[in-house]
Amino acid sequence: MEDISPWLFALMGLAALTAGWIDAVVGGGGLIQLPALLIGFPGSSPVQILATNKLASIFGTTTSSITYFRRVKPDLKTALPMAGWAFVGSLGGALIGSVIPKSAFNPIILVVLIGVGAYTLAKPNMGKVSGLRFTGRKHHVVAAIIGFVMGVYDGALGPGTGSLLVFALVGLLGYGFLQASAKAKITNLATNLAALMIFIPQGAVMWKIGLVMGLCNILGGYIGARTAVSKGDGFIRVVFIVLVSAFVLKIGYDTFVQFA
Repeated sequence: MEDISPWLFALMGLAALTAGWIDAVVGGGGLIQLPALLIGFPGSSPVQILATNKLASIFGTTTSSITYFRRVKPDLKTALPMAGWAFVGSLGGALIGSVIPKSAFNPIILVVLIGVGAYTLAKPNMGKVSGLRFTGRKHHVVAAIIGFVMGVYDGALGPGTGSLLVFALVGLLGYGFLQASAKAKITNLATNLAALMIFIPQGAVMWKIGLVMGLCNILGGYIGARTAVSKGDGFIRVVFIVLVSAFVLKIGYDTFVQFA
């Protein structure tokens, strides 16, 4: 890879810092980080962009996972098995993603996100407090299914994985937004790790810029997790709605361009 200017390092670092904050609060930092890498490194291959994004992201998800664990005390009996199934799903998803064109998923993602946003707006009390819908084995089975499905999605495609995880944990299992964000971070850490296990042996990671962005992602993830914990469920709900709206606009535009 050619020499990187200090200005490009600075811009990529700022993008990673912002992405880390967003990702820690409600997920979806890739909305910032992936476009930044595409713009900053137009000559790089898609797999290099994806791999470098995953390297940067795993620093932030590790930091925010630790912060959430210390301050929120998520139920690890739910979070760890869900993360394990997400890890397996992400490995399979990465293999699927190598043969299926990602452009085919845009219309599906758009419909899902519109539904997620509309449902969240229609249920103003959703996620304000935890009110679990299932208990015992059924609860853990549903959590495992969520983890596996979202792992496959993250490995194969990726945009908005953290936000969709939060929505699934809130909408399907009944967690409050804060508890859902904590579990989503642990699960997202597993999917990032699984993807890197596929990408690193391929030599796809741009290590120099990836490590710099990773350090900035750590700071963003730490600040974001502390912000979410201090502000609570209501704040996370607002950020969630804003981010989903941004995803709808971004992917809606991409879909329009794709079929125009």
